[in-house]
Amino acid sequence: MPTPPLAALPIRRLTLRDLPACADLSEDRGWPREEHKWGFLLTAGKGYGIDDPEGGLVSACVVTEYGVPVRPELGAIGMVLVAERHARRGVGRRLLRHVLSSMGTTPLTLYATPHGRPLYEELGFKTIGRAEMVSGRFTPGGPEPKVATRPATAEDLAAILRLDAQAFGTDRTHIITRLPAFADRVRVAVADGEIIGYAAAWPNMDTHVVGPLISRDTETAKALITSLAAHTDRPLRTDIDVRHAELLAWVKERGLATIDFNAVMTYGATDLPGDWTRRFAPLTVATG
Repeated sequence: MPTPPLAALPIRRLTLRDLPACADLSEDRGWPREEHKWGFLLTAGKGYGIDDPEGGLVSACVVTEYGVPVRPELGAIGMVLVAERHARRGVGRRLLRHVLSSMGTTPLTLYATPHGRPLYEELGFKTIGRAEMVSGRFTPGGPEPKVATRPATAEDLAAILRLDAQAFGTDRTHIITRLPAFADRVRVAVADGEIIGYAAAWPNMDTHVVGPLISRDTETAKALITSLAAHTDRPLRTDIDVRHAELLAWVKERGLATIDFNAVMTYGATDLPGDWTRRFAPLTVATG
């Protein structure tokens, strides 16, 4: 039986049963397998994929929606991948057009690598900012941040959700409530009995990724990173909005180095909602 052309292969929703195939696709493109992250994304978001008649996936991506479930206020696209053997044949473009159509008038955002940016621009995405990926072993030094931090508890959830909504501009309850199971550490910063920031560190291959990192100011962000670093023997990795130049300079002084830059892009919106001054790093670039 002849193999159907790529353009005729149906696009379908992915489920957790597709996690091994998604990890295989990551590995095929030279990315880490990242099963832990794929599992989180397929649970908290909507996965889309195209099956390869010869086995595995031709292509995949994930969309995470924020706001009211039946009428999301924002969607974040991530993990856009096409198998190497099917690359440069319009598959990624077709999958993304399907996502754009399925999301209707909902504004969208994504983090684009230099390689992927031309396709996103062709589809109508506009660059509104940049994030700098830094990684390395954190070495304490210099004046310690004078902000108290502690492990987050269940009683902190309401305050964390309020802080997150103010910074992000829309409801992310379905993400935040999954953090305790996804992350190895979730910590809060406290001043005068009030939670003024929170951050998580979650395992990704041989590193701990710091994200989300939401805080009242830079000093609080420093305190949260310092406290997370004190509870891991792994290198840290995070993606910091380049507008937070003071924090970037500080983490580099303490051993982290620039790995890459990603463009922050939007579709159907000229900017992201919320308060960027309190958004220091995303949970992952796949969730915006």
